[in-house]
Amino acid sequence: MKQSVLTRYRAMAYVTGVLLILLTLGVIAKYALDISGAAGFTTAVGIAHGWLYVVYLVFAFDLGTKAKWPMGKLAWVLLAGTIPTAAFFVERKVSQDVAPLIEAPEAVSA
Repeated sequence: MKQSVLTRYRAMAYVTGVLLILLTLGVIAKYALDISGAAGFTTAVGIAHGWLYVVYLVFAFDLGTKAKWPMGKLAWVLLAGTIPTAAFFVERKVSQDVAPLIEAPEAVSA
């Protein structure tokens, strides 16, 4: 497996995790604290998270199939983008598990 497959997944895991935390804070501000302007923020972040979560799903599925994960592990990684802060912990574990599967880069001869 190439390093780029893991890097793509890691980047999207962080982006998805940050957006989900922002979305959670926006929902709390909108409904619990009744802060004006929170509705627009929540809408914008919700749309961004929704679209980027789809990209996260594609990259996580690609990584999982190349790493030959069982369906249970793949499902957990895919769902990690829907639980606030879970994406960070799952990303760390996935990176540790996949690191031995990364191919060494080939030496370039001049």
